[in-house]
Amino acid sequence: MVKQFRTLAPKRASAHDTDMLDNTPLTTRITRIPRAFDPARGADVLRQIPSLPDRVADLVVGTAGCSPYLASSLEREGAWVAEAVLAPAQALDAVIGGLAALPPDRLADGLRQAKRRVALLVALADLGGAWQLEDVTETLTWLADAATDAAMKAALRAEIARGKLPGMTPDDVETGAAMVALAMGKMGAGELNYSSDIDLICLFDDSPFDRDTYPDARAAYVRATRKMTSLLSDITPEGYVFRTDLRLRPDASVTPVCVAMSVAERYYEAEGRTWERNAYIKARAAAGDIAAGERFLRDLRPFVWRRHLDFATIQDAHEMLVRIRDHKGLHGKLNLFGHNIKLGQGGIREIEFFTQTRQLIAGGRDESLRLRATVPSLHRLADAGWIAPDVAEALSDHYRAHRLVEHRLQMLGDAQTHDLPVTDEGFARLAAFMDTDVPSLKADITRRIRAVDRLTAAFFAPETASDGAAVPPQDGFGADVIARWRSYPALRSARAGEIFRRLRPRILARLQQAAKPDEALGVFDQFLSGLPAGVQLFALFDANENLLNLLIDICATAPALAQYLSRNAGVLDAVLGGSFFDPWPTDDALLVGLDHVMDGAPDYEQQLDAARRWMKEWHFRIGVHLLQGVITAEEAGGQYAALADAVLRGIWPRVVAAFERRHGPQPGRGAIVVGMGSLGAGRLHAQSDLDLILIYDAQGAEVSDGPRSLAVSAYFARLTQALVTALSAAMAEGRLYEVDMRLRPSGRQGPVATAWGAFRAYQQDAAWTWEHLAQTRARPIVGDVGLMAEFESFRRDLLRQKARGATVRADVRDMRARISAAKPPQGDWDAKIGPGRLQDIELFAETQALLSASPARAVAAQLTAASESSPALAAGEHLFWQLQCAQRLLTAGPLTADALGAGAQAFLLRETGQPSVAALNSTIERVAAQAASAIAAGLADPLSRTGESA
Repeated sequence: MVKQFRTLAPKRASAHDTDMLDNTPLTTRITRIPRAFDPARGADVLRQIPSLPDRVADLVVGTAGCSPYLASSLEREGAWVAEAVLAPAQALDAVIGGLAALPPDRLADGLRQAKRRVALLVALADLGGAWQLEDVTETLTWLADAATDAAMKAALRAEIARGKLPGMTPDDVETGAAMVALAMGKMGAGELNYSSDIDLICLFDDSPFDRDTYPDARAAYVRATRKMTSLLSDITPEGYVFRTDLRLRPDASVTPVCVAMSVAERYYEAEGRTWERNAYIKARAAAGDIAAGERFLRDLRPFVWRRHLDFATIQDAHEMLVRIRDHKGLHGKLNLFGHNIKLGQGGIREIEFFTQTRQLIAGGRDESLRLRATVPSLHRLADAGWIAPDVAEALSDHYRAHRLVEHRLQMLGDAQTHDLPVTDEGFARLAAFMDTDVPSLKADITRRIRAVDRLTAAFFAPETASDGAAVPPQDGFGADVIARWRSYPALRSARAGEIFRRLRPRILARLQQAAKPDEALGVFDQFLSGLPAGVQLFALFDANENLLNLLIDICATAPALAQYLSRNAGVLDAVLGGSFFDPWPTDDALLVGLDHVMDGAPDYEQQLDAARRWMKEWHFRIGVHLLQGVITAEEAGGQYAALADAVLRGIWPRVVAAFERRHGPQPGRGAIVVGMGSLGAGRLHAQSDLDLILIYDAQGAEVSDGPRSLAVSAYFARLTQALVTALSAAMAEGRLYEVDMRLRPSGRQGPVATAWGAFRAYQQDAAWTWEHLAQTRARPIVGDVGLMAEFESFRRDLLRQKARGATVRADVRDMRARISAAKPPQGDWDAKIGPGRLQDIELFAETQALLSASPARAVAAQLTAASESSPALAAGEHLFWQLQCAQRLLTAGPLTADALGAGAQAFLLRETGQPSVAALNSTIERVAAQAASAIAAGLADPLSRTGESA
């Protein structure tokens, strides 16, 4: 038996082919039998169906003795039932699979007979415990798909035969003739209940029709839709097939019953509401032109599945539940008599809304959450960390139990009802139908209703669970600041103001717990003032206490990070994405993630914006991990660099592809992008720019071969500019990185892209010592693999050649002096500038690597390249990188103890391992002096080195 709903198609070959059901005789699978409420009626029906196996006979008596509807159906179809229970899958294949072949004059009656027979077999298998809930609902859905498809195609065939559908022939009917029925709700999810109506949205693909033929086509599709619904819904002496509801279509009060896809797309883009997004979670192309329907649903994904975590849907879903209950009069104290097991308190709809709303919240980011069926969706949400596993298990169990009760209620009279009985006799009949007693039945239903209500209530009204826990702020705390909040853009709408008023007591209470509450409040105020208009962020905080705590922690510690958040609030989505605190991924996995988000964007500009969103989330993650002590400064430096590498490796092929479309393929072997400086060394901080050079090998070509060909030098210069623009241009989602290309040959005076031969000649014959030093950290990142390998081989050969230079130490001493004169330290806590600090140590490390011809790029590895390593330099490099990495997370400007809040000071002291500000000051002075002394000694020209040749 199938355990999970599969995508249904109206032309499925057979139940055997899909493994939906097996063909085991029903008699061997029966595990329960209803008690006949009216034994005489049950016995009377059994006498009309001879030759039934004993267990099936008992099942028929119990069924007919409880359900008047099933009793009459058994009387009509007894002979068929006697055969069907021996091979149920085969019987279903014959009935449902045969619908497509029914002739027009037999279609209406044939559909109704199929419905009656399938309903009978499903009821017996369900009542006898032979099938699980999924088997029951999928079989009913399979029937609905096949019936809808047959009715639609019959109607379309008639329109085409009359010449009313322009351009369509009888052959087009087989594929749906550009018309599709989208199954919504339970039909879309494969969860049809026993006496369900079917919710359909009928659409037609209007792209094949021009202005002249469109009106006739639309009229034909509308007529076909009406004929289809009549075939399904009209009550005849043979009964009906399915009650059909078309009201979920776009703007149903004014649109025809079949809507053009382009019209529907424009509607959802401009006016679509949360309830419609919720409905489309389960939408499925079920009948007609399946391919066209699936294209439409793919195009609608951005409407249904929002890019950011969508917590605003919680309130919308809660309001929908309230409106439904208001309309149905379902409020008030729980009373089982007449209680609506679907829409009432603790009912099926609460479980569905709980599940679907969480899917909407996160499904835009996590495609694995985009399931249709309720129980699998609950377990997938648990797997992704959105709900606790025990909650998923409990709600799944209650959902199955509620659906069982729902089906029994509907089997009694084939009525689309969800109301429990209103009399004692009604409850007695229901209890017998479920083979239990009335007290046990009532107790079980009551327990489950209250459990569902308890599990879902806090989710839909989070303020009820959290406001009472908030510590009220001290009188007058932040009154002057709070007074101006209402004027901020983010709080101007009534909806945003309402949510924020719920949040405010919690926010103020947590701000007061900071080491310096007034400072933390000031930073939060700056954060709030920088937010754009909208309610999304506040809804997100309202629903997630941990995220609110993280924001307050950032405001109390890192003002620069809080300001970054106000400009890029969407990065907070990543915290709730389920993997925010997972280990850092491999380089390849990181690139795969970037490629995935860019591949989902429809054009080049949107790909670049997608890359910006992705990069900001990972950048924010690194900062938070460093701030909270999850990673060290050295790990953060490596992660920032790995992130930049992934961006370059992901962006470059798309820049090249866009450029090649205009100017042709890269001549020769093309170009490589080389990382220099800190990027080449594999260590960046939160505010690092990227030092890059671009080298190309045209292999003798003079011009490109494309629609707008360019001379080789111009081609690669403009390709370089395209890369820089892709990285640094301010777009809707901001920029990726600032780019610095001053380390290319001849600096600012040289071309932005350098030919491979010219680069080699320049480095060997004309480059200055500082340019050779820069090559110690050069690292090819992306481009032609062969050229990258040649570059690295040349770099190593170059270092071996230049290691013998007699003036290296003298040149570095001169450079050191000029750097010191040009830019003094910016305060005592300047980690970078000054004798013995980071820039000085890195320059000396490059010198060590050059003099020893070491291929090492990392600072620590370069410092040990010489035969003797200096503990003073190692200590300096470690301390000042910790200080630099932490500083650049806190601020872009100079850093002094007086300018830092208490939280930021505590963070710096933790990172540098110092007990106090005074101890940190003393350590900085001592370590810098020792490192400067070691550098001066290392750059001296001792007599032992006088033999070095030029």
